Amino acid sequence: MFEILEKERIGPGVNRAVISAPAIAQAHRPGQFIILRTHENGERIPLTVADKDPEKGTITLVWQEVGVTTYYMGTMCVGEKLQDLCGPLGKPTHIEKFGTVVGVGGGIGVAPLFPITKGMYEAGNNVITIIGARTEGLLIMTEDMKKVSHETLIATDDGSFGIHGFVTQVLQGLIDKGTKIDLAVAIGPVPMMKATVNVTRKANIPTVVSLNPIMVDGTGMCGACRVEVGGKTMFGCVDGPEFDAFEVDFDLLMKRLAMYKGPELIALNNFRETPRGCQCTFPGGA
Repeated sequence: MFEILEKERIGPGVNRAVISAPAIAQAHRPGQFIILRTHENGERIPLTVADKDPEKGTITLVWQEVGVTTYYMGTMCVGEKLQDLCGPLGKPTHIEKFGTVVGVGGGIGVAPLFPITKGMYEAGNNVITIIGARTEGLLIMTEDMKKVSHETLIATDDGSFGIHGFVTQVLQGLIDKGTKIDLAVAIGPVPMMKATVNVTRKANIPTVVSLNPIMVDGTGMCGACRVEVGGKTMFGCVDGPEFDAFEVDFDLLMKRLAMYKGPELIALNNFRETPRGCQCTFPGGA
């Protein structure tokens, strides 16, 4: 159970792995996530299920190496097994035929956007996908997204590939030329989601965001994943991870995400001294 069957590096510090998890593959719906531990003494981290194959009993995880656990997973090989894998968790995406749905994905946010885009496409929507990254080398899953989109627009901050600019500029361009958008779904770094909402709010386009708060148990008991939505405290794990974007307090979310930056850096530096850590290539040096 939870054996790594396939694994590849799809970008700088970004990995994709196919994991044996038959029960989760059967039950999972777009927008839901899992919580895993790599080993007995490992921490619990949430990851969105990027894809699944119920017939083969597998799920696909895509992650970026940013902390101890994600770096540790980067060193794991085909044949190794995850200690624990719990899910599917969270509320599924509400999928129906809305009309024209625009998905906006930034950086690693393209991975959780993929199953939602696929679901919207299969429901008969006209799907337009906007993918963005700082530079061409950081773009991921562009070919996957093209298969489940009627139109795919790619932007890079530095102009190295596709449209020179931000995803918000591309989105504004669609609005300016009169594209009727019935729903927008934005997933990516919090500043990107906040900026996207600033665009869609002015155009009165219903918008959904998938949030990534600090999370521990994933069942609503610990309260670590608190977010403020519509002036009320809600839990990202059981009330979300998707919320009405117009109601989210993005500034508070960013403050909470930065709370443990110091301890996280200390833990990562300690990991660098372990046998596993020595296998990793860290930004700025090994």
